[in-house]
Amino acid sequence: MWSQSYLPLGGLVPSALLASAPVILMLYLLGVARKPAWMAGLAGCAAALALALAAYRMPVNLATNAMLYGAAYGLLPIGWIVFTAILLYRLAVETGKFEIIKDSIGHLTSDPYMQALVIAFAFGAFIEGASGFGSPVAVASAMLVGLGMAPFEAAAICLLANTAPVAFGAIGTPIVGLQSVTSLPIGDLSADVGRLCAPLALIVPVYVIGVMGGRKGLKRAGLAAVVCGAVFAVTQFLVSSYVGPYLTAILSSLSAIGAMVVICVIRREPSDPPAEGRHSAGAMLLAWSPYIFLVIFVLILNGDQIVLPKPFDALWPTAKLVSLKAFLNRATWVFGWPGLHNLVQKMPPVVKAQSPYAAMYTFNPLTTSGTAALYAVFASALVLRVSPSKLARCVWLTMKQLALPTLTIATVLALAYLMNYSGATATLGLTFAASGRLFPFFSALLGWIGVFLTGSDTSANALFGNLQVVTANTLGLNPALMASANSAGGVMGKMISLQSIAVAGAATGLSRKEESQLMRFTIKHSIFLASLVGLVTLFYAYVAPGWVR
Repeated sequence: MWSQSYLPLGGLVPSALLASAPVILMLYLLGVARKPAWMAGLAGCAAALALALAAYRMPVNLATNAMLYGAAYGLLPIGWIVFTAILLYRLAVETGKFEIIKDSIGHLTSDPYMQALVIAFAFGAFIEGASGFGSPVAVASAMLVGLGMAPFEAAAICLLANTAPVAFGAIGTPIVGLQSVTSLPIGDLSADVGRLCAPLALIVPVYVIGVMGGRKGLKRAGLAAVVCGAVFAVTQFLVSSYVGPYLTAILSSLSAIGAMVVICVIRREPSDPPAEGRHSAGAMLLAWSPYIFLVIFVLILNGDQIVLPKPFDALWPTAKLVSLKAFLNRATWVFGWPGLHNLVQKMPPVVKAQSPYAAMYTFNPLTTSGTAALYAVFASALVLRVSPSKLARCVWLTMKQLALPTLTIATVLALAYLMNYSGATATLGLTFAASGRLFPFFSALLGWIGVFLTGSDTSANALFGNLQVVTANTLGLNPALMASANSAGGVMGKMISLQSIAVAGAATGLSRKEESQLMRFTIKHSIFLASLVGLVTLFYAYVAPGWVR
């Protein structure tokens, strides 16, 4: 049994500087040295191992098992969710169905402001929810350029719009990652992130139109932007609160797309494409079938987590779904991680009394949300008549595409878990507690910094999620709210991350100089919106604490 210590250098400030070294190294390699993410992750992980062994005096076997434990969570469920989500997206692309989806969405209207709402915000949010990891900005900005929008404007608008759904991207991957490092109930995290993001989702479409066209743009499309944001925000709030994180972005975006279709029909102009040139209802249904299957299978596998408020709870047949999931859960294996579970002792003041640090791992290959996406892949392959060889090619291409990103996820989770079990995260949490009552505001900005530098809300949650919990417990704040603020604040850093800027530039053909201009354009909006998240977090923390889980 090994007991944690939180002041390896005697004082809090020098100990905190030492504890932050692995994270600073990783962020330096990403943001300054411009090294690949997988390389930065490995370097940070190596630095964390050296810190745990040399400064915190953690036994080698415990440090090694903590890293393996984190890497395992990085592969399943997180890496598995990403892989199957991208595989489903690639299947839609390879069969040509995604082109039908893009064409039908892109030609709803000829008004550039309405196109920004439909494509940059609503459709971009759908792609974020279904696959994430750079694809929303790439697809949406390329579509807008194809419809006649200037490349720089298209890139900027898509970066601004790709905010509200990011915390629930790729079938809820960031929330799954946040739960894995904090051990907080995933339903509480989902609900609180939804409560933090919904107010921002309400204003982002209006904000985008205001940035795009000022008073003129707001006069022409302001009402449509209000409706689009309201529909998205309400759906995001309800789904995140009562269904869970996996379908929040997908269902919110589909609701927003539906609302915009109605508005575009009502506002139809003579210059809009002729109705007879559009795809048939049957072709549209077939094109959307992969994502219809995804919604169905995610609901089936997570039906027992859906808790509707009265009197609507009678509408959801949880008993049947629970029995189905119970059958599939026969293949689930829950066990204490060998050589780590309850072998580390957490100490005051991080906890009230000395207590063992659990390390339980759940291996659930048939019921995780990544497997729900795999079921959707198989169902789509049957409906779309995809040959086994073509499906195998999609699998191979997806494996090649995600080999290094998966390594990055595994190393970042290994780094995070090692810092948690060594006590380094607790050292940083005790330091951040010095911000006192202002910590809820800085909590959101910490997530913003993490995503700005890593380009991933999932990575930022892995790095800082448990730090938020430790600090919240020290200050007597709601730990679920503070952890959620990390994810919600982080989404506003997505628009200025180097990866996002590079993706937007490549999709629209911007030069290196224009990419720098794009960064300068978006950073002021990013700081402003992240500050709003901080203010919303302060509101929930002190004014309306009963409104969050």
